[in-house]
Amino acid sequence: MELINQHLENHSPIDHQANHVESGHDKHKGHNVSDLWKRFIVCSIVTIPVLALSHMMQQWIGFKLAFAGDKYVLAILSTYIFIYGGYPFLKGLYDEVKAKAIGMMTLIGVAIIVAWAYSVAVTFGLSGMDFYWEMATLIDIMLIGHYFEMKSVMSASRSLELLVKMMPSNAHHIVNGQIHDMPVSHLKIGDMLMVKPGEKVPVDGIVMEGESDVDESMLTGESKPVKKEKDSKVIGGAINSNGSLTIKVVSTGKDSYLNKVVKLVEDAQNAKSKTQNFADRAAKVLTFVALGGGVITLTIWLLLGVPFVFALERMVAVMVISCPHALGLAVPLVIAISTSISAQKGLLIRNRTAFENARLITTIIFDKTGTLTKGSHELQEIKVLNQNFDEKELLRLSAGVEQHSEHYISIGLLRKVKQLNIEIPKGEHFNYLPGKGLEGIIEGKEIKVVGPNYLKENNISISEIKNDFTGTVVYVMIDEVVAGYFIFSDQIRESSFETIQILKKSGIKNLLLTGDNEKVARKVSEELKMDGYIANVLPHEKLEKVKALQEQGEFVAMTGDGVNDAPALAQADVGIAVGSGTDVAAETADIILVNSDPKDIADLILFGKATYNKMIQNLWWATGYNILAIPLAAGVLYKWGIMLSPAVGALLMSLSTVVVAVNAQLLKTKLT
Repeated sequence: MELINQHLENHSPIDHQANHVESGHDKHKGHNVSDLWKRFIVCSIVTIPVLALSHMMQQWIGFKLAFAGDKYVLAILSTYIFIYGGYPFLKGLYDEVKAKAIGMMTLIGVAIIVAWAYSVAVTFGLSGMDFYWEMATLIDIMLIGHYFEMKSVMSASRSLELLVKMMPSNAHHIVNGQIHDMPVSHLKIGDMLMVKPGEKVPVDGIVMEGESDVDESMLTGESKPVKKEKDSKVIGGAINSNGSLTIKVVSTGKDSYLNKVVKLVEDAQNAKSKTQNFADRAAKVLTFVALGGGVITLTIWLLLGVPFVFALERMVAVMVISCPHALGLAVPLVIAISTSISAQKGLLIRNRTAFENARLITTIIFDKTGTLTKGSHELQEIKVLNQNFDEKELLRLSAGVEQHSEHYISIGLLRKVKQLNIEIPKGEHFNYLPGKGLEGIIEGKEIKVVGPNYLKENNISISEIKNDFTGTVVYVMIDEVVAGYFIFSDQIRESSFETIQILKKSGIKNLLLTGDNEKVARKVSEELKMDGYIANVLPHEKLEKVKALQEQGEFVAMTGDGVNDAPALAQADVGIAVGSGTDVAAETADIILVNSDPKDIADLILFGKATYNKMIQNLWWATGYNILAIPLAAGVLYKWGIMLSPAVGALLMSLSTVVVAVNAQLLKTKLT
């Protein structure tokens, strides 16, 4: 995050992800993509005369090229390739041995050292045939293989880099009605800014004046421009479309939405899941298998009485072809791609293991409001029970309490009050009643705006109050007496229908969980054709419902807003916080959905399955080919004329790396 903050302050191009790739997965190489490409080109050119001067190549192709001292020229050219082209692998060998972390670079380094040293010995009199050309082509193939590998990893992380670069460098600061441009890094919370049409929003803020459509697609995955008006939240990096906005800064630097997203994605890419740990262990085991297999191959062939050069060639072939380089790439590349794509689509992964475990989900619990429904409750009916008050007075007193809350009921009530031009009184001693409502003192009166659970808990029963509402009901109590009630209605999101059908096709049971009464819960559940519902549930009871399902053997995913549902989200096997805009810091959730679209939940589960499948496919490919290739390289079918040379072994090994990289890139088609 320090690098990102420096970028936001200095506004210079950031290459953090490139550095991360090189220092992480390719920490042993110490070379970037362009350097590997340069070494490959130079060594490939020098390899041409090496091939031409090789006696074995001359015999195969059927030509003769000889002159005085040709073997020394061959040795010099090959030594240049060994030093210049082999340097990344020789350095990797040194680093691994020094760190006591024997791995793939050790294999490659040992293979080219043995090939070069033996060939030089032959040049200066040792009986046998050199294989400079095998060493040269091996290095060429390894360089190009590593080049494509690093390029794939970097492209997977490039979307994160693009997010960081989205922040503008300057902002239009408003002071005493005058506009002055100033660096974004100098802004403070509370500053007023002007955002003109076509410009990027410089920081997170709240709209104070103006209306406009804002494109947040690169930040939240929301494809359609979002209408912004007074009191709307705007995200730094979003693009303002058609109107001017005056905004007040609410967060800067590391507290901004964009930085939180980048931090979450980086943490997810760096975190190791069980699958990654398994891959690391497998790579280490395969390294020792390759080294041991090479030594055993050399020993057995020598015991069979074959020439040393033949036995040595078999050993080199085994060590080269069994390099677990593709295995080292198999899982990290999938992780890099999946987290970057997810972030672009508004799916922020905090827990890699939970994300991969999406394939195990048997039951998913949906919080109703704001997830399956739009959450924009409209006030449909006002019922007065105390004749000392009228409808407007109930609204006015209730608004005095509700103005302190951002609950969807509060928003709906305040919207109605605004439409009727009712002046909202000041309140004091405001108190939040979890899962029940709000209370406060308005103009000396004790006002409570509560749900049915409060009445039930306090044994308050009034004959005039009916219990068969098809909407959400809240009661207004004035000085401990129920003075009336409001009925709010909510609409089911269109994408909710498709979401439930997708989950059903995937064999995942879906349940509705809500604090609303049973009739409302049943209506929504039946309309969506869900598997069931649980109504009248208080926030602290949600955790118990999750536990109960887990005790029945279910692998449970829980969706909620990340605040009231925090205990249940933490208890669930996969906790999914559903929010919007800047609400991305749900500490208890494994995965955060920036938008409140339920379709994202289905996409998330299916994408989690696809990600895990890609990892397994890559692991099988990276290790499976060795089952056939190692015996062939060792020469078990030599009697039948089937044998792999070191160069062919290197080609197959590099090919497996490329296949793994391409297969991982196909993951991009799984989340559209």
